[in-house]
Amino acid sequence: MNTFNIAGRRIGEDQPPLVIAEIGINHGGDINVAKQIVLAAHKAGCEIVKHQTHFIEDEMTDEAKSIIPPNADVSIWDIMDQCSLSKDEEINLKKYTEALGMIYLSTPFSRKAADFLDSIDVPAFKIGSGEADNIPLIRHIAKFGRPVIMSTGMQSIETIRRSVSVLEEANTPYALLECTNLYPSPPENVSLQGISDLRSAFPNAVIGFSDHSIGPTMALSSVALGASIIERHFTDSRYRIGPDISCSMDPAELKFIIDQSKEVHCALMNPKKRSDAEESVYKFARSSIVADRDLYAGHVITEADIWARRPGNGEIAGHEFDEIVGRTLSKAVVRNQQLCWGDLEGQTN
Repeated sequence: MNTFNIAGRRIGEDQPPLVIAEIGINHGGDINVAKQIVLAAHKAGCEIVKHQTHFIEDEMTDEAKSIIPPNADVSIWDIMDQCSLSKDEEINLKKYTEALGMIYLSTPFSRKAADFLDSIDVPAFKIGSGEADNIPLIRHIAKFGRPVIMSTGMQSIETIRRSVSVLEEANTPYALLECTNLYPSPPENVSLQGISDLRSAFPNAVIGFSDHSIGPTMALSSVALGASIIERHFTDSRYRIGPDISCSMDPAELKFIIDQSKEVHCALMNPKKRSDAEESVYKFARSSIVADRDLYAGHVITEADIWARRPGNGEIAGHEFDEIVGRTLSKAVVRNQQLCWGDLEGQTN
């Protein structure tokens, strides 16, 4: 199985899913609000929070000042300008997060942001869907030698092959997250099949799911399909104002997803077989072969002579029905008597 570590947290199919609470820009540029959101994630039992690092002048050109995202009413430039933290504030937020015993990650949206995050020693990098085909930025991030988690929204299998090649050429441990970049994402636009597609196309990757839907259904379904990472926008209160609040989970939903994803993963690890815990049920719920009427010694058994009935504590199980037909009884039996191999002439099982 593919696995890698982030700050000592092992991530892979054999581990409980890693639930990442993305605080993103939900703090609106207020460091105190950012800390409140981190604290709420901590109280909900979250292991890891993710921020977004925006240095606007290195991230965008002036053309961005005229581009208004579908989930906002001002330009993307203005949103990020209003919602970004300063360098000192982000360092403060990272220290606060780690003091709570949590892991701090962030998404760099520019080369300058990546250099800054490297300088403050983040344990891994998150690459957002918008940068999933930004080859120069991915190559720059890969040089730092840290694990990479990359969302793949707005991409096809073919369009992200080059990006994956960059990571593999640099021997970078990486995860790929299936993602739909609509805020929120309705079920008709979510691709859970993409989880299986990514696993098939990129066998060296840890696979996860970056969720922008409403409610826990898609996130938990992704775990059933083998997602090792769930990323979801997070806020301490849905009454906050911001472009990502509508698809953000609150503390109650975060705790629910963390707890339930562990249960789904636990069940996912069990192969199809009768478990030891089922033995007591198996004994009464399954069937045993019985005589369906009184039969005499020397009788050659036909299908009409036998049947399978509960309980299953008999010597010959119901699935062995066909093996009894045509055998000769060595002793007389009465109706509903459980048959034994020793009741039959010739070879015994």
